[in-house]
Amino acid sequence: MEKRIGAILILVRNKEFVQQLNDILSKHASVIIGRQGIQIREKGLSIISLVIEGTADEFSTLTGQLGRLKGVTARTLLAKE
Repeated sequence: MEKRIGAILILVRNKEFVQQLNDILSKHASVIIGRQGIQIREKGLSIISLVIEGTADEFSTLTGQLGRLKGVTARTLLAKE
């Protein structure tokens, strides 16, 4: 399967699951090129942006695992080639 470049935006509203979120990201470290995190304290929101290179299955697996965490939303954008 062909590898593609893409981005995943993760919104974290429930800090209770941050450790699980970090565990998932660590398991997928081989496809993560870059990671940036921003806290918006007054709204109780954290935003993590990832740039990844992987197959469609790797994107799907990662976002699916993230999406199962309560209070966490993940969306993917794939670059066209």
